[in-house]
Amino acid sequence: MKQLISTFFYPGKHQDAVSFALLVLRAGLGIFMLTHGAGKFLRIFGDEPIRFADPIGLGPVVSFGLVVFAEFFCSAFLILGFASRVAAIPLVIAMLVAGLIVHAGEPFGNQELPLFYALVSFFILFTGAGRFSLDQLIYKRLKK
Repeated sequence: MKQLISTFFYPGKHQDAVSFALLVLRAGLGIFMLTHGAGKFLRIFGDEPIRFADPIGLGPVVSFGLVVFAEFFCSAFLILGFASRVAAIPLVIAMLVAGLIVHAGEPFGNQELPLFYALVSFFILFTGAGRFSLDQLIYKRLKK
């Protein structure tokens, strides 16, 4: 805690605070999105036929597969900090489609959460995972 507070007074500690904030942000997003994706992922192995929206004309099964990939696998990658920028792209797309197309005629309250997830995913797309991530460990090993 002392270190975290010291970042306000010593500019050299700013990078540590930013990396910690990125860890909390991407892990939090990943955990929240994984809760959406886990139920869908389990439906793949169920006996019931897959019924899902077809918002962009790819067919319900393909749309479902893309959403499962984004919400389950890409979320897991974000939690680990692995290929974070690449993993954020399907999440941005899936959440924009959910917020702007699937829930288009509904009240803004139904659009708000997917659009917020898209905003946070977009942020991670541009910032990367930060120092506390597998991306950073891989980068350090490749650099040697």
